Formats: sequence, structure tokens, C-alpha cells
Amino acid sequence: MLASFTGSAVDTLSASFSICDAGARTNCVVDGDTFWHQGEKIRIADIDTPELSPPRCARERQLGEAAKRRLHALLNADRFSLIAGWRDEDRYGRKLRTVTRQGRSIGDILVSEGLARRWDGSRHPWCD
Repeated sequence: MLASFTGSAVDTLSASFSICDAGARTNCVVDGDTFWHQGEKIRIADIDTPELSPPRCARERQLGEAAKRRLHALLNADRFSLIAGWRDEDRYGRKLRTVTRQGRSIGDILVSEGLARRWDGSRHPWCD
């Protein structure tokens, strides 16, 4: 069940997230900006993180793995909310959501830690 923005959302969602593998994907983290929650694939709408499949260079791989581990830790830390924006899904069928905890974007945390960039509508290289 995905939450919609109501102004002052109460964080009601939680799960025990793993790192996704080849098995069933119910609650797991794919990479720094994509995860599965209750069987739905979620793309964090307000950020972009380094690619892992495939990374274009060693630096992108290292940053991408760090972003994935950090998102995993953040999602497992406490309850959160998923807020729908102006577009429900991307072209790959992933639900586009801003992930918040206590009103703060988890994407903002990843950006402040250098593991993500603000999503501006296009990808930018992570390699030098």
C-alpha cells in the first residue's frame, strides 16, 4: 500500500529489507534509488544514484555500492512514508515516490552524503 501526500504524513510503512538477489523480490534494495516494497518496485523520484548494472567505471561502482548499502540501512532504520508525485510510474513500470521519514526526504540524506544527486530529468556521468 503506497501512501499519498496529505500535508503532514505520519510514517506508517516499514519492512525488513534485504539486498535483492535472484529470488523473489518482496522487500529488498536493488540499488541506491530503487527498491521493492510489498512486491512493488519503487524508484525514488527526487534523486539519481550511480548505476550498478552496469557501472561505467570503478568509481561509479564504488559509489553505487555505497548508495545501495546506505539506502538499505535507511529503509531498515524506522518507519517511512512513500509520497506520490505528478507522475505515478516511469517508463519501466516502477512506482515513482519520494521516500520520507518525519517529513524529511531520504533522498536529501543521500544527496548530503555525496551518494546521490538531485534528479533533474536526465542522467549525468559519475565517472571522471
